[in-house]
Amino acid sequence: MAEGVTLAGENALTLMEPLTKLAVQAGAAILAVNRSTMGLGKKIDGSVVSDADTLADAIIAEGLAKLAPAIPVLSEERTHLAARPYRDSFFLIDPLDGTREFVTGTDEFTVNIALVTRGEPTLGIVVAPALGIVWRGIVGVGAERLLVTKDATVYGAPQSIRTRPHPGPAAPWIVAVSRSHGDPRTEAFIAERPGAIRQVLGSSIKFCRVAEGGADIYPRLSPTSEWDIAAGHAIATAAGGLVTSGRGQPLKFGEDHDGFLVSDFIVWGDPQAARRDSAKTPDQ
Repeated sequence: MAEGVTLAGENALTLMEPLTKLAVQAGAAILAVNRSTMGLGKKIDGSVVSDADTLADAIIAEGLAKLAPAIPVLSEERTHLAARPYRDSFFLIDPLDGTREFVTGTDEFTVNIALVTRGEPTLGIVVAPALGIVWRGIVGVGAERLLVTKDATVYGAPQSIRTRPHPGPAAPWIVAVSRSHGDPRTEAFIAERPGAIRQVLGSSIKFCRVAEGGADIYPRLSPTSEWDIAAGHAIATAAGGLVTSGRGQPLKFGEDHDGFLVSDFIVWGDPQAARRDSAKTPDQ
């Protein structure tokens, strides 16, 4: 594929609607898979992969090849095709984020499509097909939430979303936490916020809850794959939030990170709260 293609801001706007349609179609295909009879396997890292992952990835790959053939694609299901480092724009895809949730029968799984430009997520789409919700955003433009039927029909007017200012030191933090993953550093970080109210969620929905003002913060202070977080990163940022490493530094995507991993991150709904709290951020 051609190199040196850069898309951001207004240029990315032209892709938003067709990319949304593509992500919604992949979500509808996932819902059509029979969870009780589908094939399951394991990747080299031990994570579960299902027929639904493979199907959604194929739909997205075909769609992106038609929509933007000059832009490279990095998908969780096709890491062997990665050509890192990516210097300009590339798509970063998780065709089924929350496979564990999907396999166990819960509804908190998503389809994630991100456009990353020079290492920074600039456009993000997260579809939760079983919940009938689409979150999407372009950094510098804004973020919004849409409703979608299980047969891939988007309906109603988009609703703009914004992160919320944290009420202040005396107010409890509403913290989005993972349903399937926990680690000591994240627990210690939450414990430093007495009275913290936990919202237990699966997949990239945690990013979206911060983006729409339903949670104040989402800390994950353990390694996470780039495709798990890029779309949510773009949406939270577009909605007015801030995403940093555990030490408060910007995250970079598409570089030569071992195993496509981001070592840690924190999603802040209120950037000012992040700056006030910087002294409390744990060291790596």
